[in-house]
Amino acid sequence: MNDRENPYAGGGMTTNVTFGNAPHADAGAAGGIAGLSSAPSTGDLIKDTSTAAFAADVVQESRNQPVLVDFWAPWCGPCKQLTPTLEKVVREVGGRVKLVKLNIDEHPAIPGQLGIQSIPAVIAFKDGQPVDGFMGAVPESQIREFIKRISAGGGKQVEDALAAASEAREAGDSQMAAQIYSAVLQQEPEHVEAIAGLADLLFETGQTEEARSVLDRVPETKRNAAAVAAVRAKMALAEQVADLGDPVQLQRRLEADPADHQARFDLALVQNAQGKRQEAADNLLAIVKADRDWNEDAARAKLLEFFDAWGMTDPETLAARRKLSSLLFS
Repeated sequence: MNDRENPYAGGGMTTNVTFGNAPHADAGAAGGIAGLSSAPSTGDLIKDTSTAAFAADVVQESRNQPVLVDFWAPWCGPCKQLTPTLEKVVREVGGRVKLVKLNIDEHPAIPGQLGIQSIPAVIAFKDGQPVDGFMGAVPESQIREFIKRISAGGGKQVEDALAAASEAREAGDSQMAAQIYSAVLQQEPEHVEAIAGLADLLFETGQTEEARSVLDRVPETKRNAAAVAAVRAKMALAEQVADLGDPVQLQRRLEADPADHQARFDLALVQNAQGKRQEAADNLLAIVKADRDWNEDAARAKLLEFFDAWGMTDPETLAARRKLSSLLFS
């Protein structure tokens, strides 16, 4: 490509131009929660744009995730080398960035505003602003490094999204929570807390097989992560409880014989499944206090399983652990 062929040749590229006050996406809408877009299909990741659509396709959309703008022209040979590689990498990173392509011959106003003077040129937008870019048909490895750098620093967005999902669950809005978890996983498919959160939500709403399928997505190196272990423990405990019987009958057995440790043990499992954590812990602690060796220390072992399922920082875990320590070491 020479200067005669390329009307933008001859100077550097500036990226300090703003494009007005494009509105933020509504954080409460299903399409964008806590800075994350809903899970896009592969087709949504790459599109062509125009001068009229640029504000929506790039400026506004970059408030959800980084957007790369590929400035090209039909006569540009290096563009024909770069664009397919860009598209390949964007598809492979699956939602960490989007790619928008602008034909500068048909839409010269935007590259003029940005001061683009040679192509191919790629500019990354985040939070409505151009933040970085490169020129030329760079190798695939350099594109990957560029995308990695641009998409880094999304931890706060993910953290906020997970907090929003927890709030939605507490408010009883399981559908919204599931949408948020799915959006996080579209951005970061191996995010353990999001996988665990979605699996736990599915399990609690009776979708056990779907929950197992989600847990199967956990990378091998993260199988023992605390959040995942907690969900697996909860599911295992629920399976144990399924055949335990009527808690009313178990309570009657205890009233007739307070030393019926098996009835107390089974009742603790039922209470845990019902969300009555304090009552469950107290019953197991009562067995430990009365007969530490009963059923090969089963009450203490089960209490430790409860702690794993509840989470190490859960208030009932902390309270019961203090009581257990007092019994064992007093």
